[in-house]
Amino acid sequence: MGTAPTPPQRPPLQPRTGRERWADEFRRRWFRYATGVLAALVVATALAILWELWDGSGPAWSEWGLSFVWRTEWNPVTGQFGALPFVVGTLLTSAMALAIALPVSLGIAILLTEYAPRRLKDPLIFVVELLAAVPSVVFGLWGIFVLAPLVQRHVIPFLAATPLGLLPIFGEPGSGYTLLTASLILAIMIIPIIASLSREVLMAVPRDQKEGALALGCTRWESMRYVVLSYGRAGIFSAAVLGLGRALGETMATTMTIGNRLGLTFDYFEAGNSMTAIIANELREAASEIHVASLVAIGLILFVLSFVLNTLGRLIIMRVHTRDT
Repeated sequence: MGTAPTPPQRPPLQPRTGRERWADEFRRRWFRYATGVLAALVVATALAILWELWDGSGPAWSEWGLSFVWRTEWNPVTGQFGALPFVVGTLLTSAMALAIALPVSLGIAILLTEYAPRRLKDPLIFVVELLAAVPSVVFGLWGIFVLAPLVQRHVIPFLAATPLGLLPIFGEPGSGYTLLTASLILAIMIIPIIASLSREVLMAVPRDQKEGALALGCTRWESMRYVVLSYGRAGIFSAAVLGLGRALGETMATTMTIGNRLGLTFDYFEAGNSMTAIIANELREAASEIHVASLVAIGLILFVLSFVLNTLGRLIIMRVHTRDT
């Protein structure tokens, strides 16, 4: 019998020189300081935007104070402005869009992770991710030529004929350019975002937990409902918060489909307005200083509202994660 070959011996480690140690320490410090500067730059940019919005909206706050938030009149001719109709329109469309998009997105995520055959999974994932990259103006054009007539001819009459039509948020059927149309277009826009993130969350669930549930006698659906969704609920909620942020800040598609009607309304069958739409429509034509300041003040309210809602969402996510662990 032959002897086994002797493995090659590694050369002994040479002690590092003082210059090499100094170079390593310099690289570590440089990387730490560079990342710290970049993080501080993000915070400084947010504060600069906040300051610019506050400074530009100064005349509006000086004229009406906090009552500007709940004033309902918007009349550039008389110089009377209030933000409440646009705040309400933004919240109504975003809330309805999230209520429609979340269950659809979750269903897509479950399909792609558990039930879709392999030959269809990759094409479906590609289509979902491709929809997330479509520009909002394309969705807006589709909303004008396809969705708005569809809502006027079919969706609104159908809802009005059902028990849902008795709800106070649905009034008399109107045109196709309504809060409902804007909500639907926003829902279509945020579905790919929530679905993609939810799919990543569900794929990150440990396989042992799913197999353990199946071994204990759970069906495939019970394993998904009680184990997978429970494990990933914090991540799914985070995806919903990101989708809500996209809905709050969307401009072009909302402007093209919401109807751009001045005045306060809670009726999804009527035309309305939003904070992004009023800024996009009137900022270039604003002639007076108070008009410009009022539009900038609406931008400030949108900035603060987005920050508050995202902060609340993060706090809820942290609470859910802490409870689960």
